Amino acid sequence: MRRRGEINMATEGDVELELETETSGPERPPEKPRKHDSGAADLERVTDYAEEKEIQSSNLETAMSVIGDRRSREQKAKQEREKELAKVTIKKEDLELIMTEMEISRAAAERSLREHMGNVVEALIALTN
Repeated sequence: MRRRGEINMATEGDVELELETETSGPERPPEKPRKHDSGAADLERVTDYAEEKEIQSSNLETAMSVIGDRRSREQKAKQEREKELAKVTIKKEDLELIMTEMEISRAAAERSLREHMGNVVEALIALTN
């Protein structure tokens, strides 16, 4: 016995094609395509919500100034740190030792040595970790 909506599959010897079969019941008319009005109502609700949540320009200006101030402070601190590191004296032999042993560039070896105040052992330990 077949159920409504089941598909009758053709076997090797059959010439029939796939057909939908129904066991009983009146035929229903095909469904009419739905209109897109319900989607427009949903879209309207979303845009209403977005309009309520708009950012005021004064809040935006305040946020931008805070971000700008923070960036300038970070940039200033970075420049001061670079000046301090430039003051550290390092030996050429230490620099070459780190470059050859760790197989890194001169800039990376120099940076590591300066960050560790010219201490070769601390610089090597930091580079291996």
